[in-house]
Amino acid sequence: MPVPIRRLTVALTLCCALLAGSTPVWAAGQGDGRQTVPSVAVAAPTPSPSTPAERQKFAKTRFVANAGLAAGATYQWIVKPYKEGKFKKGAKHRRTTLVKAALAGAFTYNRLKAAERNAKGDPTLSKALAPLESAIAGLKDLPAKLRKGDGSAASSFNDTINKVKDAGKGAGAPVKDKVPTPSELRQGAKSGS
Repeated sequence: MPVPIRRLTVALTLCCALLAGSTPVWAAGQGDGRQTVPSVAVAAPTPSPSTPAERQKFAKTRFVANAGLAAGATYQWIVKPYKEGKFKKGAKHRRTTLVKAALAGAFTYNRLKAAERNAKGDPTLSKALAPLESAIAGLKDLPAKLRKGDGSAASSFNDTINKVKDAGKGAGAPVKDKVPTPSELRQGAKSGS
């Protein structure tokens, strides 16, 4: 029975990887008589900004990064599919689209909360975002609505993102959309940082 070359290549590669990975550590240094001493990595202290001006600069930078990721995820996986009608019943790949939208919603909420924390390091940003705290907090339950196909949740995300962008622009920290990768989306939706 002939086996396709592709299957043979995959099987051979997998076997080599498993064989190389299963070689015991003690067998690697057996022939030369030397013993290997395990090395210990010591974490170097990370430099932190010392002046208030540096803290403010980094606060704005981190705010822009987090808000940009939130805006990119909202547009790519919530607003754009909603406008294309992919949330409607009977749409092709509707279930996948809704799951991605719910994941993007959780990611967006997480990144906006991080951006809100970052903004507290800069007085101008803090004042600009203060009125939006309730709008950001209101996004917490919307990923579940997105998963069910509720279109009003998409417009709520879009409105809040636009308000955050306007607040950032007014505080001297313009936000540009940065679409996260799907793996960033999965990790960011789970993390609390």
